[in-house]
Amino acid sequence: MTTTLPLDGIKVVDLTQVMLGPCATQMLGDLGADVIKVERPGAGDLSRTSIENDPALGDNPVFCSLNRNKRSIAVDLRGPEGRRIVQELAASADVIVNNFRPGVMDRLGLGYEALKETNPRLIYAGGSGFGASGPYQHKGGQDVLAQAMTGVMDRKADPEHPLAIYPTALCDYSAGMHLVQGVLAALIQRDKSGAGQRVDVSLYDSMIAMQMQEAAMRLMRDRDLNWAAMPLTGAFQTSDGALVLVGAFKANPLQDICAALGIADLSVDYPTLEVQREHRSYLQSVFRENFASNTTAHWIERLEGQDLLCAPIKALADALTDPQTIHNGMVAECDYRGGQKLNLVASPVHMSDAPFAVRVAPPALGEQSDDILGELGYDAAAIAAFREAGLVA
Repeated sequence: MTTTLPLDGIKVVDLTQVMLGPCATQMLGDLGADVIKVERPGAGDLSRTSIENDPALGDNPVFCSLNRNKRSIAVDLRGPEGRRIVQELAASADVIVNNFRPGVMDRLGLGYEALKETNPRLIYAGGSGFGASGPYQHKGGQDVLAQAMTGVMDRKADPEHPLAIYPTALCDYSAGMHLVQGVLAALIQRDKSGAGQRVDVSLYDSMIAMQMQEAAMRLMRDRDLNWAAMPLTGAFQTSDGALVLVGAFKANPLQDICAALGIADLSVDYPTLEVQREHRSYLQSVFRENFASNTTAHWIERLEGQDLLCAPIKALADALTDPQTIHNGMVAECDYRGGQKLNLVASPVHMSDAPFAVRVAPPALGEQSDDILGELGYDAAAIAAFREAGLVA
């Protein structure tokens, strides 16, 4: 087994914050890249101090979850001196990543056209809310807004259910992973062409893409496709919890569900999917009544006995301690500041010759500023002068 990681030797300058950008650059760091996180002196990434933070308990878990395997330098970009430091970082970098609103990097003198003049091999990656151009380019981008504007929030399992925000940041994560794909593809293409390029993703596009099946049904047949609204699929309360059932991918799933429930075969009266759709409310009420009469474990055993797709509905706290989670190595422990131990969710990508590891714990703000400036050729006196002027921290 080799100790060389896939992106060893790749330098990434990371000007991102919150989630879309940081989850992408964290994945690049997990794969071995040297990720230099550029932050604002005194404040840093917004997720250091916001989003369910309690400073009395130490560093924000939200920030820690997105920023392992990175080094932090705090630089004031409001003046030309600070921007020059980032320009110098970019001049020797393989990748620079930002998730500012379109136009901000250009105003800072850090746009693609400016940086590629000194580094034509640079891969210039950006993540935005709605795209680098177009009618919404300057609109503030955020996960919930993307859910709302792409049709995700409008689709519900039951038309009677109220509109709701999906409680996990699926837009940020999917766009971040699309950004990783784009960067990796650009690195491969650079090996062939010798030139870098621009890579752009957005929350908006990622959510449109995530609905590729539903969109194709609408575009090609002008009808809805809603997996959650299938007549034999649903989430049901049991006497001690809840389960989810997917009544599909079988010749006659309704017959098998009825056998598991120990009731008469409803497929005699409701034989086809179209008929079952028309009577979904009734079928779902039968399922609810029966599932409520016994435990989750009882019904899982009965449903699996009929080879039906089902699972208990678990809280995240239970999922994190599930034997499969532990077996898959999805919770990683790392050494942290002050001799502490920190538990984080590990990478979901498992590679036989490049095992995941937390090589660098989530950094304190500006923790590696001196080291990074030294690598750029600045001596101790120059670094001290930068600090005295408030240029770096």
